Amino acid sequence: MTTARPRSVTRRAVGVLGLCAALVAGACGGGDDEAPSGAPVGGDAGSVTIRLGFSAWPGWFPWQVAEENGLFDKAGLDVELTYFESYTDSLNALNAGRLDANSQTLNDTVSSVAAGSEQVVVLVNDNSTGNDQVIVKPGIETVADLKGKKVGVEEGTVDHFLLLLGLEKAGLGPDDIDLQPLVTDAAASAFAAGQLDAVGVFAPFTTKALELDGSKALFTSADFPGAIPDHLVFGKDFVEDHPDDVQKLVDVWFETLAFIEQNSEAAVAVMAERAGVSVEEYADYDKGTRLFSRADNQAAFAPGETMANLDFAAESMATFLLGAGLIDEKPKLDGLLDPRFVNGTPPQP
Repeated sequence: MTTARPRSVTRRAVGVLGLCAALVAGACGGGDDEAPSGAPVGGDAGSVTIRLGFSAWPGWFPWQVAEENGLFDKAGLDVELTYFESYTDSLNALNAGRLDANSQTLNDTVSSVAAGSEQVVVLVNDNSTGNDQVIVKPGIETVADLKGKKVGVEEGTVDHFLLLLGLEKAGLGPDDIDLQPLVTDAAASAFAAGQLDAVGVFAPFTTKALELDGSKALFTSADFPGAIPDHLVFGKDFVEDHPDDVQKLVDVWFETLAFIEQNSEAAVAVMAERAGVSVEEYADYDKGTRLFSRADNQAAFAPGETMANLDFAAESMATFLLGAGLIDEKPKLDGLLDPRFVNGTPPQP
């Protein structure tokens, strides 16, 4: 069984119009039974509920481990953790104010900001280090062999971005291939059925694509370190109103990583169950995702001129989105990245 987040930039075709619609919906308010952002718990003005969303990606399943092992409670947090079968729905929920925080990619966050949403990246959960792949049929041995070939990918996704990076490195551009715009699950199925020459997909849809006999990954996110980071992203107002609670949640993330390291077998079982795959299958996915420590986070938030530096990566994502016609203009990214919480977390023993 494959359970996955569509990971995009508008990502599952949320698109700028969809994001704007979500923002309008948020302005009009949610359902009558929806707790407002930062709602006090039990009448205690000093305690708030954090509505946190996540979806199917190895870098985000640790949130399930945190919940099932009482790590939120231990930190004095009231977290309403919501799993989204559709990653796009989680993006829309944050944009509409139905979540206080969400687990999402950098390019989706930049896209949301471009559409008018005020969001803040406070943590790097992980980097994709192989779970995003461009998979090819037998006979294609180099990126140059993709010229003129049918390549399926969901436009605006991180895998579209990965495809363009690979083409550029080989001296090719988007006009050199026959791009077939398909949603990720459909692209994987079409490739497995022999209808495409290549496909850009992420785990676990890589498993479906590789069902085609003789197929293989031509290049992956491991070939472009830092190109596909995943994050904990808050609405700006929540960060401004409840910085102590944001700090506690960031602290819980690192405590959860320590828990996973010390209780690997039990933790992997929880994450595999949430992913809807076997423990053995999950181990394969786990290899393609690098969970970020506090030190990794501090290095990522530091200014720089490579994709390993979030400021550079965010500008690169904005340029990609604009060039792909997914945003009308590059957004101002001042205030998008807030390193104070990873810097405020005590070093793990």
